[in-house]
Amino acid sequence: MELNVKDILTRVTRYNLIRNGRMIYIDVHKKIQGNLAGDYIAVPNLVNIIAESKHQGAGRTEEEALSDCLKKIKGLNLENLFPKVDQKNNAQKPDPKS
Repeated sequence: MELNVKDILTRVTRYNLIRNGRMIYIDVHKKIQGNLAGDYIAVPNLVNIIAESKHQGAGRTEEEALSDCLKKIKGLNLENLFPKVDQKNNAQKPDPKS
């Protein structure tokens, strides 16, 4: 493949999680090239906003990564998975309560 040395390339499988009438995606990335936390990582997201790293899962298989992620977010409100937006400058910043 014609990639730069530091590029990360993944193949993505998408899951939908519906909780309390709200939906988020969980994208499970299979590492093709690059450095990730595992061969597979599961990332909750709202398309253009990704969950904080403490809510992401990793594993040697797709199932392990997804299971790790689901374990980390069990019992949490979906809106608490994502960085809070600073209304003054619209920048995302981590929630100090999490």
